[in-house]
Amino acid sequence: MLFSETLLAALECLLFVAAEPLSIKNLANILETKEKDTEELLDSLARKYNDKESGIQLVRLAGGYQLCTRPEFSGYIEKLYKPQAHALSRAALETLAIVAYRQPITRAEMEQIRGVKVDGVVNTLMEKKLIQEIGRKEGPGRPILYGTSGQFLQYFGLDDLEDLPDPEKFLDKAAVEEAAASQGSD
Repeated sequence: MLFSETLLAALECLLFVAAEPLSIKNLANILETKEKDTEELLDSLARKYNDKESGIQLVRLAGGYQLCTRPEFSGYIEKLYKPQAHALSRAALETLAIVAYRQPITRAEMEQIRGVKVDGVVNTLMEKKLIQEIGRKEGPGRPILYGTSGQFLQYFGLDDLEDLPDPEKFLDKAAVEEAAASQGSD
């Protein structure tokens, strides 16, 4: 059977966007073709990738087909998706959580909550673009106010700050009551 380029392109699109292997039956239903014709389309697509020495290949996996990268290019992919070389320290994570839940917040307010100086940690978080200056507080000295950045949302896979988990779900009740009491005495 001679296939249209459109049908072959549609098959390629389906395989590209699928997170899991697609069965011949599933592909045939979507493309509105016979299973035998779908197999021929798959063979044609596999030849297309093999002939042009592509970085992509068509692979049969788990009873279906999927577009995958060729193993010989794994080194490049690892460079793209290499883990962050420098993970955040515990102090940085604590300070970042304070900023995320209490923003806008000044350095002095962060230090009051943590009980230690935060200059180095704030500088690190600023360098990593996880927090940013968002204004100045009214009052003596007009201290800088900090808040989280768009990079913070992206780093933690959040759409907006409302997606932050409720701290009461992962803190014990005593810690929550202690924090509330310290807020009331400010």
